[in-house]
Amino acid sequence: MQDFIIVTGMILKQTPIGEYDRRICLLTKERGKIAAFVKGSRKPGSRLSSATNPFSFGTFKLYEGRSSYNVSDAEIQNYFEPLRTDYIGAYYGMYFAEIADYYTRENNDERQMLKLLYQSLRALCAPSIPNELVRYIYEIKSIAVNGEFPGVRRDRGPQPQLLESTVYTLEYIVSSSVEKLYTFTVTPSVLAQLGEEAEWYCDKIIGHEFKSLEILKSLC
Repeated sequence: MQDFIIVTGMILKQTPIGEYDRRICLLTKERGKIAAFVKGSRKPGSRLSSATNPFSFGTFKLYEGRSSYNVSDAEIQNYFEPLRTDYIGAYYGMYFAEIADYYTRENNDERQMLKLLYQSLRALCAPSIPNELVRYIYEIKSIAVNGEFPGVRRDRGPQPQLLESTVYTLEYIVSSSVEKLYTFTVTPSVLAQLGEEAEWYCDKIIGHEFKSLEILKSLC
């Protein structure tokens, strides 16, 4: 009798394999980031076809093969449908997924990163919050969740000093729970400084080039 594993998670990316299969990268609550094969998911009419799309969040029934996991069944609770028709929003989402993929590992406790990614995609679907603000919050909070936030910069060299509202916003992003991150908006001047700070942190702390960000910059 085959043993099955039930995990809750989100698909970060998928890759076609052979003629009919896909390989997915899945960020889970239980086992961190894992890779799994979804056999037959590219066949016409496959019941698992839509469950292999990036951003799909739900429960996945897996079994272990000799060298990898395999998906037997899936129940998707959120496809983040608005991102399917919002080209720019989808690239923001892909960028967020790339950061999650970069930071997370198998068998690590990645619940906070999964929660952050989920809430950030929800925020992208909300028209009341600018995509740029969602991006800066996600970048800064990702660094904080992974224990790498160095503190608010007080010396910005030739750049103007941070506004008090910007300092407060940065401290709020770092210290607040994920559920409370996307409950505010900021003035254009604070947004501009948040963008400068997020870019500095990403360059100095993460130091990685993300393909989706390059595409996003060319679109915006």
